[in-house]
Amino acid sequence: MEDMEKELIQTAEDHLLHTYNRHQIVLDKGEGVYLYDVSGKKYLDFGAGIAVFAFGYQKQEFNQAIKEQIDKLIHTSNLFYHVPLAEASKKLAEATGLDQVFFTNSGTEAIEGAIKIARKYAYLKNPEKQTEIISMNHSFHGRSLGALTVTGNQKYQEPFKPLIGGVVYADFNNLDSVKEKVNDNTCAIIVETVQGEGGIYPADKEFLQGIRQLCDEQDLVMICDEIQCGMGRTGTMFAYEGCEIKPDVVTCAKALGCGIPVGAVVASKRVGDAMVPGDHGTTYGGNPLAASAVNIVFDLFEQEKVLEHVKEIAPYLEQKLEELTEQYDCIVERRGKGLMQGLEFNKPVSEVVKKALENGLILVSAGTNIIRFVPPLVITKEHVDEMIDKLKASI
Repeated sequence: MEDMEKELIQTAEDHLLHTYNRHQIVLDKGEGVYLYDVSGKKYLDFGAGIAVFAFGYQKQEFNQAIKEQIDKLIHTSNLFYHVPLAEASKKLAEATGLDQVFFTNSGTEAIEGAIKIARKYAYLKNPEKQTEIISMNHSFHGRSLGALTVTGNQKYQEPFKPLIGGVVYADFNNLDSVKEKVNDNTCAIIVETVQGEGGIYPADKEFLQGIRQLCDEQDLVMICDEIQCGMGRTGTMFAYEGCEIKPDVVTCAKALGCGIPVGAVVASKRVGDAMVPGDHGTTYGGNPLAASAVNIVFDLFEQEKVLEHVKEIAPYLEQKLEELTEQYDCIVERRGKGLMQGLEFNKPVSEVVKKALENGLILVSAGTNIIRFVPPLVITKEHVDEMIDKLKASI
């Protein structure tokens, strides 16, 4: 089996574009909150495919809904209506508190859609002005050229310049910094409600409320990126709900489809009405298969009372991570919100993540010095305890 695993890894390396440094294991199947490689080794998964598998693996109700849709209708293009699309758009609009949905294939594409909505809204007001978007330093919004431009990190941007232009950067959780960037040419402000790749930093309530007020006063479009922190991860369906604001545009993906590639940009009618036929499009976005995934995901959130469970289990995870922080000098601090937590170390964490994998624990980093904890939303206290034991052994 070891020889087969090595052969599979080599085959992949021979034929894949080398844009990832993958772990040297070949995953084969999943069950609950565990993954198994081709040799049968078991891993506790506290990465959930990077915050994707909200219900864990082999959730039969989810699998069955997908199978039934495959046997019925997979794709039509957006030249037609279909039942899953109508239902999914209604559920997502109601969940966000907004009005109009555009389904994409990924979170990055949702960001692209959000940028275009904001600029079209501004264009209709004044074609000569208001093209500038304010983003945050240390943010991450994706890797296409538009999403990369609003990603406030030179490391990701430098090899791919020139980017799309018209983007400036303010400091996260610093309202005065944002205000300093606003001018007559500003059209939108984009912010992650919890910064993910930037280090697991939740936005302060006052910060988001200040941005909301600023956008109201200046008639700017407020965009909240909820691709990673949305879909129940912080204990509310979307993290901005905990800050008592409503953005004009929301982007989401990841747990929206629980493994089926689907994202979405959702807009209020006020700004969404700026878009007309021909302004944006996608061949696959919101097809019957993807929309059926969105539908069963929302159904399971309600049936399984997932939000209530996150609110119950998250304080226990926080407590255990705090105890770990006090125990080890190499851990600087814990921060995060709900089941989106981070431990900052005083040195790179790559060796700890590698050792954890050897010990049967899957973790993902956020930047160089931070371990990110984004497990399936259905974890129990027993899973938290198991994770802590394996992490201690790895440290």
